[in-house]
Parts: sequence; structure tokens; C-alpha cells
Amino acid sequence: MTTALVWFRRDLRDFDHAALALALRRHARVYCAFVFDTDILTPLPRQDRRVDFIHRALLELDAALRAKGGGLIVRQGRAFEEIPRLAAQLEAMAVYANRDYAPAARERDARVAAQLAADGRSFSDCKDQVIFERDEVLTKTGTPFSVFTPYSRAWRARLSPADLAAHDCAAQTGQLAAQNAVPPVPKRGFPAVTPTFPTLADLGFAATDLQVPTGMSGGAQLFDDFLTRIDRYHEARDFPAQKGPSYLSPHLRFGTVSIRQLAAAAHAESLHATGRGAEVWLNELIWREFYQMILWHRPDVLGHAFKPDYDALAWDAAPELFAAWQQGRTGYPLVDAAQRQLLQSGWMHNRLRMVSASFLTKDLGIDWRRGEAHFADWLLDYDLASNNGGWQWAASTGCDAQPYFRIFNPVTQSERFDPQGKFIRRYVAELKDVPDKFIHAPWKMPTPPANYPAPVVDHAVARERTLARFSAVRKLVSA
Repeated sequence: MTTALVWFRRDLRDFDHAALALALRRHARVYCAFVFDTDILTPLPRQDRRVDFIHRALLELDAALRAKGGGLIVRQGRAFEEIPRLAAQLEAMAVYANRDYAPAARERDARVAAQLAADGRSFSDCKDQVIFERDEVLTKTGTPFSVFTPYSRAWRARLSPADLAAHDCAAQTGQLAAQNAVPPVPKRGFPAVTPTFPTLADLGFAATDLQVPTGMSGGAQLFDDFLTRIDRYHEARDFPAQKGPSYLSPHLRFGTVSIRQLAAAAHAESLHATGRGAEVWLNELIWREFYQMILWHRPDVLGHAFKPDYDALAWDAAPELFAAWQQGRTGYPLVDAAQRQLLQSGWMHNRLRMVSASFLTKDLGIDWRRGEAHFADWLLDYDLASNNGGWQWAASTGCDAQPYFRIFNPVTQSERFDPQGKFIRRYVAELKDVPDKFIHAPWKMPTPPANYPAPVVDHAVARERTLARFSAVRKLVSA
């Protein structure tokens, strides 16, 4: 009887799962495992919404696997050590996982594969979290795209029904190995696999104020709800006080939904007469893959500008201004509401991510990498490629970037996308009684609110400083 181990990572579901489907096709017995990787978890605060989200999703995944006769083996430690050790304990001749594109993940997987090979075992990774990966969508000259629009056209031109087809994860009776099928006593010096699912406390973490639906059921619930209003997505998505977004980004990040399922629905809906909303949402899914492709080909964008010349930009240190931005105390209501939404919920509306990033880099003159790191600390849906790509877009240092001379005016953005201040009042309690006339610029009131700060910078002055900052680099490059 051949035995395999499927290693779950950012794919916490038991359906349309490429690695699981492949293992089930090839092997008579398949174990499933997840490792709480201490290399990732150790630096995190003990109350982290992402760990809570993952833990809840794993509980549901374990229950789903048990209903099929299997179960989830959970380990805590360094993944590159735990997976080869577990494979040896289970006498699994092959390990399967879905591919991860982040540089650190690629390095980790290479170490796992090398150790498995040394033990006489194989490692297979599968494409699962994207429709197209790596070199699958290139320019006509065979080079990676650096501008989104032609990439999107090429992505759509390549798309076929086979790309959207779900992976069959149906298991034969007894094929999925139950957790208690593992020897309950240490074998050849290996630690015992306990049948008890660890609690957050067992992992060294505490419960959080996480409010979003989690797991496969939560992803399905949100997706079903979104499909009832997807036809209005293109109109509602930019207004933070409206129920416009899909709210599926955390589920995409941790794989409790299938990208093929989402893209197939978006593509099908986009073909209808009322399909403009679905078409725009599909474009957002393509943006996600565009940034994954960029990170694969240009891992140097982590810590460096995609446009190398802009590494020479002279950013301001400004610790007081950075703290004001982090805390939502800049004096610009929409920016502050966005930052407080992030701190209170672990999520920020997409339009406001652009507004907030533009404000930090173009109004406060602070390095985009500091904002990128702040979002990485707080976003429930934090994705390395998308976070980096979004920040470089806003800072005008990235591929297909916002032109440096096009600078979001925080007041104009507020007036346009939160005209009645409903979103602002939801998160900035100090302004709840401010009349609509002044909600976007409360410092213009005859008597401004005493408990809300005045603007930390003058936007018009800051704009001129930003233009000068970029002009200095452009002159340096052309000299």
C-alpha cells in the first residue's frame, strides 16, 4: 500500500484542492497535515487575528476530513523540519503541497524537498492558488509583463474552460487516513501524534475579536451573498459606507475558497447583459495574479523599488507623523477612519488602502516600505505580493504605478467617496456631530472639535514637496 502526506498551507479546504486531488489519484492511503510554523508565528503578537482565523478554519477542515474518514494531523515547529519528520513517521513515500510563490516559502519548500530526497521520498507541488502562474502569461517576446492592462488582455485571451475546472477530491473508502491511524506511541524516536486538536492556548496564542465568518462555510456564505449583488460591484466598490466589496480577500488568502470557483463565476456572470460588475471583479482577481507574477520574476521588489531609480528617493523620517498616521490622528477624516478601521477590524476598504498609502507617501513624505510593514502587521488578508504591489503602485515606485504627479487629495477623495461622511462617523467618533458641510475638513468650522487634531500637514504644500522629491531623482537619472 503506497502512502502519501498532503501538507496544507494557504489552502484550508477539502474541495477543489490540487495537491489533495493528485495524492488521492496516485496513492492508496493519504494523510493530511498542517504545521503551525514557528518561523512565521514566533514574531507575531499573542493576539493575532490571522492565527485565530487559521485555527478556526483548521477546526472546520479537520471536521470535514473526519466526515470522509480522515482527519488533520497538526504539528507546531519549523515546517522544514516537521514535514520530513512526519513523512518518515508515517512511512509516506511522497509529500504533496500547493505551490507558494513568496521567496521565503520557496526557500522553505526547497529545504523540505532536499531533506525528503535524502530520505528517499519525493516532494510534489501543484498550482492551486492562481489560475495562471510564473511563465504562463508572457509578452509576445517571452518576457514578463510590467504593465497590467496588456497582462490582463493576455490573461483573458489564454483562459479556457480547463483552467477553471475544479480538481476532483473524492476519496475512496478508507483512502483518507484518520488521525488515529498514526501510531499513538513514539516510533523510532518520533513524537506521538495526539488525537486532540490543539487550542489557541496550546499554541501560545489567545482568542481575538475576530468578527468575520471563517472556514469553508464562511467563505461560501460570503460568496453566495456577493453573487446577489455582483452586478452592482463596479458602482458600489469605491464607497466604503456601502456594502460593495466581496469581503472574500481573507478567504482567498488562506484558501478557504477556490480561485477557480470564484473566477469561473465571475467569468460566467461577465458574459451577461448586466455583467459589468462581474467583469470589474474578475479584473481584481487578475490584478492579484499580476502581482504574484511580478513577485515570482522580481523578488527584489521586497525591499526595493520595482523601478530601481526610485530607490534614490529621499524620504522623511518624521516619526511623529508616522505615528499619527498609524493611529488615525492625522486630522484628515477619511484617512483617519481608514486607519482606525484597520486597527479595529484587521481589514481596510480597497479604495481607502490607496488613499491611505498615497497620504503616507505623498502627503507625509514617508517611505512606502514603512507603510507596507504596518499593513503586513495588521491586515487579516495580508498577502505579500498584493501588499507590496499596492504600496509601490501608490508610491509611484512600482510597475504600472500611479504617476508620481497624480496625487490623491484626501479631502477630494472624502467628498467623492464618502459624501455624507457615514463611513467617517462610523470610525471617528469625535466627528459624529460635525455637520455634513464640514465633515471632510473639520478644521474649517468656526469652532473645530476640540478632541480631534488639526491637519498634520497642508496638502497643497505637501504636494509641491512630493513633486520636488521625484523631480530630484529624475534629474539625477537624466544627468
